[in-house]
Parts: sequence; structure tokens; C-alpha cells
Amino acid sequence: MTTAIAPRALYQEVAERLRSRIFAHELPPGSWIDEQALAETYGISRTPLREALKVLAAEGLVTLKPRRGCYVTELSEQDLDEIFPVMGLLEGRCAFEAATRASDADLRRLRAIHAQLEEAAAAGDIEGFFEVNQRFHAAVQELSGNRWLKQVIDDMRKVLKLNRHHSLFDEGRPEASLQEHRAILAALLAREPAHAEELMRRHLQSGREALARVLSAAGPAEVG
Repeated sequence: MTTAIAPRALYQEVAERLRSRIFAHELPPGSWIDEQALAETYGISRTPLREALKVLAAEGLVTLKPRRGCYVTELSEQDLDEIFPVMGLLEGRCAFEAATRASDADLRRLRAIHAQLEEAAAAGDIEGFFEVNQRFHAAVQELSGNRWLKQVIDDMRKVLKLNRHHSLFDEGRPEASLQEHRAILAALLAREPAHAEELMRRHLQSGREALARVLSAAGPAEVG
């Protein structure tokens, strides 16, 4: 006797659609979520929508306020100051474990990703650099072989996507970031776990400092 696999729950599909809209800033940080309008747009009742919002609230992407409704989470400077050191610790540990566990073939693949980072930098392609940068970090997390670290980092990166700016818009940051990646890669290739960990931690902190400069230059009216 076979047991049929249940289709994906409706609220999960709704959560995924809302998550995509939040990441694209179609629903910008701080904005109120009109439940009735969304329910009508998606042709659903309020029940699966509210279940979807609970999922997003658990991820930190929305904030449920009693008697006021639901709002897209807005990251403050304090939030960023608290998140980045934690990310540095977590990703640093990933670099440590990757340096001890990754095979030679794994590191060759990581070096190939870094080569694409070099190409994007040489072309002045900031968005391309950003995308490859994300892949480099994701690859290091995979090479750590620690699914618990990866899961926590993925959850935190979801929250960081709420920020409309990224540190690479700071003047001189792409080149500095590239040099930091070169050093991290060299430490991984040399199988130096502690050094790789420290370099990754510093890299995240440098990114936070660059982001602070970007936000400062944007001014209060543009920061959200």
C-alpha cells in the first residue's frame, strides 16, 4: 500500500510569494501589509495568509504588532551592529571547518568561483561581483560540512536581505573586498583553519563598516 504525498500547503506557497516580494523590496521595510488586499489579489481566504505571515514572522522578515497589524521588518543600525558580529563568528567557523574538511577538488571549485569574482571586479560589474561574492560565501559554508552552521547563516542572511543597501557601494570597497577574499582563499588552500577563521571574521566586520559609511552617505531620508 502506498501513501500519497500531500501537495505543498497553500500557506507555504503564499509565504514564498511574499518572501520574494519582500526581498525584491516590492514590499519595502517598514511598510504595512494589507491582509485584505493580498487575500483578494491571491484569491484566498485570510486564514492561509495569516499562517504565511506567522512563518515570515518566525524568520524575522515581518513583525506582528498587536492591534496594529503586520509590517515588513525594518532593520536599524543597532540591528546591523548586532547581526554582523554574529555572522562573522558563524562564517568564521565555516572557514575554519572548510580548511580542515574540504578536499583538493572542493578547493579547486572554490578557486574557480574566486576567478569569477576577479573577472567581475576587473569589469567594474558591482552587481555581478555581489552575486559571485554570495556564491563564494555559500560555497565555504557547504565545504564546512556543518549543516547546522549553514542553516543558521541562511536564516540570518534572509534578514540581511531586508536592507536596501550593500557595502559594495562604498567607494573602494570592491577592491578591498577582493583582497580579503584572496587572503581567505589562500588560507583555505594552505589548510590554515585558525587563520582562515580570523580572516573571514574580519571580512564580515569590514563589510559592516563599509555599509555604515554607505548608510551615512545616504542620509536619514534614504535609509530604511
